[in-house]
Amino acid sequence: MTKVIGIAGTGRMGTAFARRLIETGHDVKVWNRSPGRMAAAIGAGAKAADLGGLAGCDVILLSLTDAAASGAVLDDLIRIGIAGRLVIEMSTLPPAEADALAERAVAAGADFLHCPVGGTVAPALKGQLLGMAGGTVAAFDRGRPVLDQLCRRVEHMGPPGAAARMKLAVNLPLAIYWQTLGESLALLKGAGVPHDLAVSLIADSSAGPTVLKNRAQVVIDTLNGTDQAGTFDIAGLQKDLRLALELGTADGTQMPLARAAASPYQDAVEAGLGHFDGASLTRRSASA
Repeated sequence: MTKVIGIAGTGRMGTAFARRLIETGHDVKVWNRSPGRMAAAIGAGAKAADLGGLAGCDVILLSLTDAAASGAVLDDLIRIGIAGRLVIEMSTLPPAEADALAERAVAAGADFLHCPVGGTVAPALKGQLLGMAGGTVAAFDRGRPVLDQLCRRVEHMGPPGAAARMKLAVNLPLAIYWQTLGESLALLKGAGVPHDLAVSLIADSSAGPTVLKNRAQVVIDTLNGTDQAGTFDIAGLQKDLRLALELGTADGTQMPLARAAASPYQDAVEAGLGHFDGASLTRRSASA
């Protein structure tokens, strides 16, 4: 059955969610704090709405910057009234914040899922994301038909905080990998091995994770001096690395590799590379 789905936040991912859900037969309403950023989603067939319009949707997706933004929008929706609705929060959040949002939504009479996803715009448009959902079983069952349109695989992790932890666990090796790849390529200085050959061999080896196989050309172009705009950029990776470190500190977990990787990310952001693809970190490390 076609559902009316509201999306708060029409950045790269929110717009991709809208496009995919429209293509799979849903009616979609969108809201963004800066209305001009809704143009792409509206061009794809979404209808512009205010928060009151979103509050009336069967399912409301939150695709916002961070916990503060999600909390502010959720509180506005609660004031309008969302009893009986399903709210699916899809940002990367600290576990405590995910649990707190769930408590507020449920207290207002809504079902709530925290479902951060693995993958960026291209897999979102193909319904090939990896979903990590946290909430009650009833909320998960209710949200799954929508999430199945966006994800190749979606798993129920338990409570919202468990889903938040899983997303940070997924992103942490990626953040560290770009630095590691740069250091491995630095070993080739002066050897005369072309970047495309080196990256191809690494991608084809046991040292080549999925991200390198999928983004090898982005890495090669970056190594050749052209930084690529990122769908998961250095600033986003730095944020998730910071969240992982904060969680580890709170848990008393030693994370020496993650802590060592924080400095190169900070240096890259300070150098103005925050909006470039994570592969840009590889070039800086390889040429250091």
